[in-house]
Amino acid sequence: MKILVLGGCGFIGSHVVDVLLREGHDVRIFDRNEESFRLSLPGVDYRRGDFTDPVAIADALQDVDAVFHLVSTTFPSTALRDPRRDVRENLIGTQQLVEVMLDVGIKRLLFLSSGGTVYGITETVPIPETHPLRPINAYGITKVAIEHYLEMYRRTRGLSPIIVRASNPFGPRQSHTGVQGVVATFLNRIANGTPVEIWGDGTVVRDYIYVQDLARFCVQAGTSEREGVYNAGSGQGVSLLDLLSAMEQVTDLGFERNFRSAPPTDVPVSVLDCSAAKRDFGWSAEENLAAGLKATWAWVSGFQSSS
Repeated sequence: MKILVLGGCGFIGSHVVDVLLREGHDVRIFDRNEESFRLSLPGVDYRRGDFTDPVAIADALQDVDAVFHLVSTTFPSTALRDPRRDVRENLIGTQQLVEVMLDVGIKRLLFLSSGGTVYGITETVPIPETHPLRPINAYGITKVAIEHYLEMYRRTRGLSPIIVRASNPFGPRQSHTGVQGVVATFLNRIANGTPVEIWGDGTVVRDYIYVQDLARFCVQAGTSEREGVYNAGSGQGVSLLDLLSAMEQVTDLGFERNFRSAPPTDVPVSVLDCSAAKRDFGWSAEENLAAGLKATWAWVSGFQSSS
């Protein structure tokens, strides 16, 4: 298949591109930036542009069979600071994308949603896809709105969407700016010998998935003919305190911990039930937390030494 990967130069997108190439697909990437941590890949058609530019999107869509929509112009923290921007760029931008796709006859779309934010504070753990969607932060609200619009386009215009609700991905090539991705942020601070900052008391529980497992599922799902919504996580809950203990073991380094007030939109527990992905695709996360942290630490250490 010829696949357009929106956001293919980003953290998750770059790993999705790796899997697509390994499986013999023809890949075109649309992104506003180049990859931060490696050179351009041979055989990949790179297009530069802004996700909200319909002319650039229409040009990138020419002669493709499917679109992998991995773009988000905001993170949970930045969406909270400017929710209007989040709606304008991500919700309206996705509506615009779908309209252009359908106008040129492309119906297959994989959308990367957020399993960590769309459910909100839940009644059951692990969380199945059938759980009510009750997001409590701006980022999750926009993701849910996009999901609903994709269903509308499926019913009214023949769009063929599949939605992947990812938990908390981590791994090599994740930015460590601190706006998203506690694993990358914490490991970078440990490598630099600076204190680790923890929002809250460290008891919040998250589901961490190694990025290559997530990328593998995105490719399986997006290149299939199935539609619907699928969780993608490890199915295992880990508190921040336990995550830090695991990092101590992997890095063999001690580090200072500074605790800050928890944000009001923090969900106490988020662990995904991924049995539907197992049932329909035979997929499950393969990399355990310790092995994933070891690989990520090796990458962070190598990047630090080469900088």
